[in-house]
Amino acid sequence: MRTVLLLLSLAGLCLCAPAQAQDRPHVFRNATLYPIHDEPIEQGVLVVEDGTIQAVGPVGSVDVPANAVEHDAAGKEIMPGLVDTHSHIGEVGGGDGSAAMHPDARTIDAINVRHPSLHRARAGGITTVQLISGSGLLMSGQTTYLKLREGGTVSELSACEEKPVGDCGGMKMANGTNPQRASGAFPGTRARAAAMAREQFVAAQEYRRKKKQADDPSEAPDRNLRMEGLIDVLEGRRTVHFHTHRHDDILTAIRLSEEFGFDLVLHHVSEGWKVADEIAEADVPASIIVLDSPGGKHEADELVYRTGRVLEEAGVDVAYHTDDPITDSRLFLRSPAIGVRAGMPRDAALESVTLAGARMLGMEDEVGSLEEGKDADFIVLSGDPLSVYTKIEQTWVEGTPVFDRSDPEDREFATGGYRVYDGAAQHVHE
Repeated sequence: MRTVLLLLSLAGLCLCAPAQAQDRPHVFRNATLYPIHDEPIEQGVLVVEDGTIQAVGPVGSVDVPANAVEHDAAGKEIMPGLVDTHSHIGEVGGGDGSAAMHPDARTIDAINVRHPSLHRARAGGITTVQLISGSGLLMSGQTTYLKLREGGTVSELSACEEKPVGDCGGMKMANGTNPQRASGAFPGTRARAAAMAREQFVAAQEYRRKKKQADDPSEAPDRNLRMEGLIDVLEGRRTVHFHTHRHDDILTAIRLSEEFGFDLVLHHVSEGWKVADEIAEADVPASIIVLDSPGGKHEADELVYRTGRVLEEAGVDVAYHTDDPITDSRLFLRSPAIGVRAGMPRDAALESVTLAGARMLGMEDEVGSLEEGKDADFIVLSGDPLSVYTKIEQTWVEGTPVFDRSDPEDREFATGGYRVYDGAAQHVHE
């Protein structure tokens, strides 16, 4: 106990029990705040209560409740919790090799929220995440949006308050070489891949037409879970998150979205810098990845650090993602730092792992910035968010601490340790 108290004292922060965090307001004083939607605030004050942000502003300009738990955050920097738009933590899975498209497969039925990889993500400052199945299929199924609060079931971590957890997510699609296989059930060429996707969407349109025209329920077509998943896409209830690398594959994904009118987020876009103007003209956001070491497949040969800058300059809404374990969740802030190194503006880089990602998940009204009324999701850092020397000291979700580096058990997840990650999920980025 003495050791823990000493560590807390050295950190300059009071981390109280979750029950107290929920029962009393908390105020963080004297930190540099990054609201994201506005300019940074030096010597700022952040007030959180009942899971939401109550006030943000410079010292002396914010009313603080008399019973608030005080945190002197002098020398610290605070920003919104990170939003990871593409991750494979939690041993997530989707469709299998029985068919090329599985719009009926739900990742909620294949997520282990007690897996240590979730706490590793909390150690990296990630508070909102899209858990997404692999890219070996044209359509591997329905994704899931989670908040990384503490909990033992996927429902307890659902990011959506007003709809069932099964409806809280998007749809994963892919093109390029990943879904190409010799099997007759899978496409052997890019042209066949696009044709198969179009066939399925046309079938879904016809299924929807028959359901709407049936005057009597007995005349309606039998329930088809595959078609229902696609109708969710056609009617805007699910955004398509599209794995695509090469410049021509990127344009194919855009053509599909324009033909069938579905909402689209491009993922990876290794050659996005070649077609930045076309992406911007289509008004499609891009969730991109950077790799800090060579290797990988031929489609990603021309993945370059400047992609974020080029897309941002063209007017594309840009976010970074981890594709964990391709990029370790603990090192997520390295991605925007690399973007800045390649010329991306600092404010756009910080937005790329917070508010931009929130927009791509349709959650910009709840998370992604330090604004009054939004969820109290934030991280406390030891220094500049984009410095390699900076450590994430605390991660808070909805006003409750979920990671504290000064806690020896939490610290293990940040630094590694003997058997800390036993059974950690593996994802092959083929």
